[in-house]
Amino acid sequence: MKSKTIYVCQNCGAKETKWVGRCPTCGEWNSFEEEVEIKAKGQTNILVGKSTSKALRLSEVKINADERINTGDGELNRVLGGGLVPGSMILLGGEPGIGKSTLVLQFALHNNCGRILYVSGEESIAQIKMRAQRLGIENDECLFLSGNSLEMVLEHSRKIQPHLLIIDSIQTLATENIDAIPGSLSQIRECTNSLLRYSKENTISTILIGHITKDGQLAGPKILEHMVDTVLHFEGDQQYMYRILRSLKNRFGSTSEIGIYEMLQSGLRQVSNPSELLLSNYSQELSGIAVSATIEGIRPILLEVQALVSTAAYGVPQRSATGFDSRRLNMLLAVLEKRVGFRLATKDVFLNIAGGIRVNDPALDLAVVMAILSSNMDTVLPHDTVFAGEVGLSGEIRAVSRIEQRISEAEKLGFQQIFVPKGNQKSLTKKVTDIQIRFVSKITDICRLLFG
Repeated sequence: MKSKTIYVCQNCGAKETKWVGRCPTCGEWNSFEEEVEIKAKGQTNILVGKSTSKALRLSEVKINADERINTGDGELNRVLGGGLVPGSMILLGGEPGIGKSTLVLQFALHNNCGRILYVSGEESIAQIKMRAQRLGIENDECLFLSGNSLEMVLEHSRKIQPHLLIIDSIQTLATENIDAIPGSLSQIRECTNSLLRYSKENTISTILIGHITKDGQLAGPKILEHMVDTVLHFEGDQQYMYRILRSLKNRFGSTSEIGIYEMLQSGLRQVSNPSELLLSNYSQELSGIAVSATIEGIRPILLEVQALVSTAAYGVPQRSATGFDSRRLNMLLAVLEKRVGFRLATKDVFLNIAGGIRVNDPALDLAVVMAILSSNMDTVLPHDTVFAGEVGLSGEIRAVSRIEQRISEAEKLGFQQIFVPKGNQKSLTKKVTDIQIRFVSKITDICRLLFG
């Protein structure tokens, strides 16, 4: 075995023979750490030789469309694209304390797809049992192992032959083949590569829990996200009870899906109809509040948009947005100033999406504009009204996608009227009777209807 000392950038994985202050590849400062690289003798021609694999035509490949495993969790099934694919590797990331381990443990104990091996490098088995008792679930098909040795994990997995392998977390795992501390780039890369090869060869699904950096990125080399099949991100404000599971990469499904959970004392509860929860306090007559029909993935959600407009107390107007893009807020304020004639340049504007939800749907624009105007004029908007539309720079209201799903969601929750872009009038095929659809083309039109 030959070994040499190298310096590896902890941000991008670039290697240097000596320490440098700034990475020449990614530009990060003070990111190089010393590691020992070990190479085995006689492996220079490791790719040369006979191969047991065979090249096949696509017509010769047989697949089973019903191979997906039902996880027992409707939200997780939706995000994964219909269930767990055998032999796939999933990377789950999120902030500390957000509920990653609780989500995976709850899924493992509820799951009935076969034997499960849960490996924890951060908690002892006694601590895991205490958490399982709090969840109130038991499953004799789920086996637990505490340790951080890759060789030990593979040895137990070969004996147990599980259908699902869970690693909590990949940063705590280490292999004896590399002389580096657990969590280093070389350890993460080698352990993930070994688990990926073992998972594909034995058709064992694997879930890796990963830490994130202070910038919100998954810790470890960027190649880690390329190696796995699916990258999930568990997010949410710890001050709120809602958690959102997003798919950032999925080789077997769409990446636009989200799963919504509610954090309770007894664990995570699936939220099948988030609109009712997010509108639970929408009952008092207050100005600056509007309801928007948004789309997350294929799921329609009604959100409450709150705005507060007041005179700038310190001379310099403040612009603050929670759950909404602040740059888009500035654009909408400029449109109101230029196209509609509302003087907001000397006023503070604060915007909040109720429930701690962050949305990037352009159809939220119309509700944001109406909430700001309602607060500025101190006029209460009708409680039975929903808004959906994208606002352009000329003050026009542009058409949005999946308008029928938005209307159906508003109709289901008992709203009486919905303002939608006139450009969506031709795309409506479903006849709606319980809700009035009002088509508008400009912001001035809707202001004239609601404010006179």
